Amino acid sequence: MLLEAQMRKAKWPVIIFLLILMAVSSGPGLAGTDDFFEPLKQFSQVLDMVESYYVKEIPRKDLMQYAIKGMLSQLDPHSAFLAKDDFKDLQDTTSGEFTGIGIEISMENGKLLVISPIEDTPAYKAGLLPGDIILEINKELTQDMTFMDAVKKIRGPKGTAVNLTVLHKDGSKPLDLAIKRDVIPIVSVKTDELDSGYIYLRITRFHEHTTQEIQKKLAEYVKEKPIKGFVMDLRNNPGGILDQAVNVTDLFLSEGLIVYIQGRKAGRKDFMAHKDAGDLTQPMVVLINAGSASASEIVAGALQDHHRALLLGEKSFGKGSVQNVYPMPDGTGIKLTTALYYTPSGRSIQAEGIRPDLEIPFVKPVEDDKTKDRFLLREKDLSRHLENNGKGNATKDRRIRGNETAKELLDKDNQLRLAFELVRQWPNIKKIQ
Repeated sequence: MLLEAQMRKAKWPVIIFLLILMAVSSGPGLAGTDDFFEPLKQFSQVLDMVESYYVKEIPRKDLMQYAIKGMLSQLDPHSAFLAKDDFKDLQDTTSGEFTGIGIEISMENGKLLVISPIEDTPAYKAGLLPGDIILEINKELTQDMTFMDAVKKIRGPKGTAVNLTVLHKDGSKPLDLAIKRDVIPIVSVKTDELDSGYIYLRITRFHEHTTQEIQKKLAEYVKEKPIKGFVMDLRNNPGGILDQAVNVTDLFLSEGLIVYIQGRKAGRKDFMAHKDAGDLTQPMVVLINAGSASASEIVAGALQDHHRALLLGEKSFGKGSVQNVYPMPDGTGIKLTTALYYTPSGRSIQAEGIRPDLEIPFVKPVEDDKTKDRFLLREKDLSRHLENNGKGNATKDRRIRGNETAKELLDKDNQLRLAFELVRQWPNIKKIQ
């Protein structure tokens, strides 16, 4: 009886706040309906009971923040409440540098998954791979963590270590990894010359200067010699800023739709290519894999739909949703999924990914004993897999002389070798077609 009586006794300030909220947000047609009132009534009753009976006294401000976090975390893996520090960290990852291990993660069905390690970071060097499950952070189970809690625990001061218990995709036994945190620079674009006129364009993620960096590097190159072809590498690129994905794609297209986003509130928005005197029209092969997500899938999907490039590698991650970040007056923020994006042909990437034109799995060099078994496990379950027959040096005599970096890249990467050969043979391929 006491419990029932207490449930009926609500805190008047909470009721007044909720009534004001309903009056503002519901409109005259909804404010008086039982369907609209009932969930808010239930919320006020639960809040009252927690304040009255919970074993410890919790400030109402904290309880309301917990409620907001819970609501957003239940929507999808990418919507989240951002505390002040989290909001600042998110801004840093797209514009500057941050301290951590260099990893893009997602919460999927209660599992903390690795989308992709950022290239040349502690996580990358430790051997983390797309699809790995992080079971524990510093011996604490991740099963009940929110996404932002996991991010906070993985990040930390430079020089300190975080202990991760990881189950590799297709693995049978968890591994304990101690990874030392470091400053993670946002190096977006890397280039190399595979042969005279053939450019290896590696985009590690899309931040606010990516397009500008590409244009600068290519402008320097064409001062010396013309460009004959590109291999664009989007493998393990976890995404980034939508506008930058559009702008990068626009460098290689002269017209047509690049991507469109469809939301419930704002409707459809199209992003178009524009003709420019500096448009890049050379033959191109694009490399993707399971770590290619979000913005990198936009680029790959658009170039594939327009038949502008040949896609080679493995199916991409499949993150086809758009998040907007809304700053709040108190310095916190909300990251909210507001739309899905679609390729020019109308394909939704969400949970499906981009399938390459040529599905060729990555074959780790046999001499790398530490990771050989992991990659063989990953390879054997894929359809149309390419056997390593020991003929990986077939293009050696055609590589640029004296470019040791390019030689090293090609020696260790069967996907890159094939992509390079396809770009070189493009004129002959076009003749056959």
